Amino acid sequence: SCCLVSTVLCLGCTMLHAAPLPEFSGDQDFQQFLQKDLEYIRKIKGDVAQVQELVCTTLQLCNEEELMLVKQKLGISQAPLDQCHSKTFQDACFSQIRDGLQIYHGHLALLLQLLPTHSSQVDALRLDVSNLSTNIQQQMEDLGLNTVTYPKAEGQGTLPSLSSDFDRQASGFIIPANFKRFLETSLRALRHLTLV
Repeated sequence: SCCLVSTVLCLGCTMLHAAPLPEFSGDQDFQQFLQKDLEYIRKIKGDVAQVQELVCTTLQLCNEEELMLVKQKLGISQAPLDQCHSKTFQDACFSQIRDGLQIYHGHLALLLQLLPTHSSQVDALRLDVSNLSTNIQQQMEDLGLNTVTYPKAEGQGTLPSLSSDFDRQASGFIIPANFKRFLETSLRALRHLTLV
């Protein structure tokens, strides 16, 4: 499992290298778009961390390494952001962030079942995720950025059938952990654009 962890960490390292979008980098509207999204993503990331804490205290699942085999068995993968660290940073990165937010919005519905006493907190997080996805779409259209819709890989965007209570609970831990990494990568990619 240590190899898996180091592989995941290395994948995170490669995501740091987002190339700029030169035609928009100095544009004031574009910079405002970036700043708004950065603030919103930071807020959502904090909310996801709180939900992770609730999963830890409520379901007694707190260690991702212990769930690595379950994660592989269930096949719950992280939403892709490969366009955000490609050599030529494209409008496609924003599209992937938007698409990923939509995937996690759906996945977070499982937490409503697992954390019924905290449903208002999970609902608020889902609403923020939905709003950010919609805002990114709107901002892209306003700025004249190309919106790209990627075909989903098989199973991507849908949860596998969770046959046991443990599988459901493990998924309730894995989903926010994946989502938090997705948000961290999104933040790095957008922060890179504010520096160019």
